[in-house]
Order: sequence, then structure tokens, then C-alpha cells
Amino acid sequence: MNTITVTSPLFPPLETLEPYLKDIWDKKWLTNNGHYHQCLENALCEYLNVPYISLYSNGTLALIAAINVLELKGEVITTPYSFVATSHALLHSNITPVFVDIEPNTYNIDPSKIEAAITKKTSAILPVHVYGRPCNHKEIQKIADKYNIPVIYDAAHAFAVKENNQSILNEGKLSILSFHATKTYSTIEGGAIICHTKEMKEKLDRYKNFGYTNETEINELGFNAKLNEVQAAFGLATLNYIDEAIDKRKEVSDFYYTHLNNISGITLPNIPENLIWNYSYYPIIIDQNVYGKSRDELYLKLKENNIISRRYFYPLITDFNIYSQYKVETPIAKKISESVICLPIHHLLSDNDLNKIISIIKNNENK
Repeated sequence: MNTITVTSPLFPPLETLEPYLKDIWDKKWLTNNGHYHQCLENALCEYLNVPYISLYSNGTLALIAAINVLELKGEVITTPYSFVATSHALLHSNITPVFVDIEPNTYNIDPSKIEAAITKKTSAILPVHVYGRPCNHKEIQKIADKYNIPVIYDAAHAFAVKENNQSILNEGKLSILSFHATKTYSTIEGGAIICHTKEMKEKLDRYKNFGYTNETEINELGFNAKLNEVQAAFGLATLNYIDEAIDKRKEVSDFYYTHLNNISGITLPNIPENLIWNYSYYPIIIDQNVYGKSRDELYLKLKENNIISRRYFYPLITDFNIYSQYKVETPIAKKISESVICLPIHHLLSDNDLNKIISIIKNNENK
């Protein structure tokens, strides 16, 4: 029996990648701001409608770079409802994460809870566009402006997302993308930082290359987080197929909505009309008392039938032992974490796959 995976990497056709690889072999330039690295940065700026982008070897190092380039200290306010890379980047930078609760409908950080968490040690706000659904960035920015602190967005899920036809990636001081293989768009491994000025772009570029200003000069601390030419070429080739893949993901999302919308005890994603989404994830919330089965029971039933779903994000970041000293009460995040399940969504799902998933969900209803 074939396994239905929760996601699937987007591969460009092999024959479209081969000319890039041949050229890389001919140029013998594998890394360190190579030809295709530069081409990909330019192509992504145009595709995403952002002014400047600095490619990184992965999203986590991009987050760490953003934190350190802005010279953040003390405390940073963030969400417990995210992948651990968000808060790990803070701990790696010797910063204390201060967690606040999330909104019940968007699963993003709740702006109304942020101000009460600000102290004299607060140096920034680090929200996450969860599942690619934009945060309430206007309210977050008002708070940031009031206290004169920057906002860094973990936009790992928000590739190509637009709100009112404007890229969500242009919000905040910096926005960080992940190009990991599980994302809608990938460079196999990879990440990027979006910024607003040439000066910041140059600083981010120096940081990922040990802080070098030129061949003989280093004036600031940096590390090695460069994206290589093979991955950049993969990203360039993939960019030609990303719109088609997103369209397919939308078809899957629409299929789920059509067949699950009337099932009691299941809450589907709430996507506003003014949002151009990328359909990276399809999270549903299970109300055990109404649906008749718990989230975990549904998760296991799908797994028994070779369907891989994901309890994402579970556990909460604050439920991991390493974060026990930072744990605070976040009841909404706790409730969502214990009832969310992300269904398979990607460009390779067949009608048979989707019908099988729907059948299992419906057969478990109230049983």
C-alpha cells in the first residue's frame, strides 16, 4: 500500500536542471556568492516583490543572523506556537524568549498580549506567520513603534503570501524565509532574509561570510551560512514551476473544504478574501466532544491507513524540557496544540488519495 505523505518536495524536471549543473561544472564556482546565487537573489526579489534579499544556507541560521545583525540583547517577545527553530535562534544568541499567547482563530501571536510582556530588557518582537496566515502586523507595529523596538518576522511559512495584493514579507524590520525541502518552495536546504535597504543587505551578506568586508578586512563578527551554487540552481529551476504547484495545492485545499465543511467538530482554516495564500499547510482543529474522536485518535487512524498527517505544532515550545524555565500560561496555544492536525497537502496528491483521506475522517465521525 502506497504511503500518502503530509507533504512532498517540489522537484524541477531533471532535464531542466542539467544545463545549470553543466554550467556550474564549467565555471568551477561552487559557493561564496556565485553566479547562480546572484541570479536567484535577483529572481526572488522580482517574484516576491521585495526590495532586497540575502540567501542563507537554512532558515535557522538566517534567524540567528537577523537577531545578531540587529544586535539584540536581553529579552525578545515571541510565540510558543511555532517550530522550535524560532526560539532556538534566541537561545543560541543568549537572549531570553518571552512567550505570550496566540489568537484563537489565526493561531498567530496575540497583539493584545504583547504590551503587558514588555520590560526594560525587551529588545524586539519575533512573531510567526503561522501556516502562512499573516499576523496582525499593523497592531504589532504600533506596539513596536511605541517602545522603539524592531519586529522580526519568522515568515518560514509565508513564501509568496500577499495581503491586499501586497507581499507580507515586506512587513517588519526583517522577514526570514525557510527554503527547506518540506516547504512549498525549496532550495533543498536554504533560507533567506528580506530587508529594506542596501546597507542592511550588505551587512547580512557579510555576516554569512564570517564578517569579511574584503579579502583582508573583518570589522564585525560573522559565521558561515552561505548557500551553494547547486542549491541556488535548484531554486532557480524550481521557481519556474512554483505557481503550478501552488495552484495544485489550492485544488487540494478546495477539495478538503468541500468535503469537510459540514462535519461537526472540525474547524477548517479561516482564509480571508484579501489573502493570496500559498497553501503550505492544511490545519484542522478537532473538537473531541463534538467530533467523537480525539485528535490523536484520528492521527493514529490515518497512520494505520498509511496516511501521514502531522500534529503541527505539538508539543508547544514551552512544553519541551529545555524551555521549562521560560514556561508561562498560554491556554489558547495549549488548546490549539492539543487539537490541531495538518492534513496532507501537496502537488502530487491524486483524487484517490484525497478520497481515501476524506473517507477515513468521515468514518470516524461520532464513532
